[in-house]
Amino acid sequence: MNCIVITAIGGDIAQGVARTLRRAYPSCKLVGTDMGTRHAGHLFVDEVITAPEASESSYRAWLDDLLREKQADFCIPMSEAELVALLKDGLEMPSGVPLVTAGQDALRIGQDKLATVHFLEDIGVPSPWCLTDPSELTAAHLPCIYKPRSGSGSKALFICSDVEEVAFHSTRHPGGIFQELLLPDDQEYTCAVFRDRLGQIAVLQLHRELADGATAWAEVVDIPQINEVCTKVSMALNLRGALNIQLRLTEAGPRIFEINARFSSTAEMRALMGFKDVIWTLEDLQGKIPDIEFPPIGSTGLRTSGVVVQAEPFCNDGST
Repeated sequence: MNCIVITAIGGDIAQGVARTLRRAYPSCKLVGTDMGTRHAGHLFVDEVITAPEASESSYRAWLDDLLREKQADFCIPMSEAELVALLKDGLEMPSGVPLVTAGQDALRIGQDKLATVHFLEDIGVPSPWCLTDPSELTAAHLPCIYKPRSGSGSKALFICSDVEEVAFHSTRHPGGIFQELLLPDDQEYTCAVFRDRLGQIAVLQLHRELADGATAWAEVVDIPQINEVCTKVSMALNLRGALNIQLRLTEAGPRIFEINARFSSTAEMRALMGFKDVIWTLEDLQGKIPDIEFPPIGSTGLRTSGVVVQAEPFCNDGST
């Protein structure tokens, strides 16, 4: 492995993936890209390149030229905007450098929460009810949640307890969806799902607590019902690689409310536990057979934060 390009390196998810790759491939050159420059990405890669917006018509050609120039072995797109843009023209790059993704079906469905619900219904996996028209809501639907139809995370998620809140949030944030409020709220799980080219499937279930929209605490569990629905989803999507499924365990069983068709914010936490889906994905793409390992039940991951102070500005090559 000579070079890996990681996009959106200014974000915490890409930085976690970069740290995971550095531990596994210490001699591999890591190149990060990002639209901005005021971030800590240069601390985790060997070089940082300023990228155009993914919505620009030149983005795909720019990225392909960069992959050629760096003689990259792989490119890992980390932002949803980039994944959406790349999906439009197909996931095959002219340079032949593989884009590390969960595949077209997973990306197409995962980027649209309404499409996610319809997909789950089609494959026979129970899902929360979902509506787009506020006029269809009745008293029986409340309380419910209102959230964007695309994107991930819980920062733009609102609980609507009455018709006034329904009207307020749908007017202030148009284009979202209303969805069943799944309870109890202390039974939320984030599940990493890996599937290789031979059909080998691995599911890591993490019972989690959130802080500011991200997993702050997570404990490894093994609940057969959750494993069953995650396995069914991965097979229906013809997954090759890794994705993340978020669900709550209700009295009626597990209910999936989001499919993130990319490496998630717990990727580094999982890798440190021993569930190395980022590394296994690259090994599978190289024709190797990943050596799947599971952390012990009860293993706990905690998210920490830190600060780095530099006296001098950094350059695009990561130096100061």
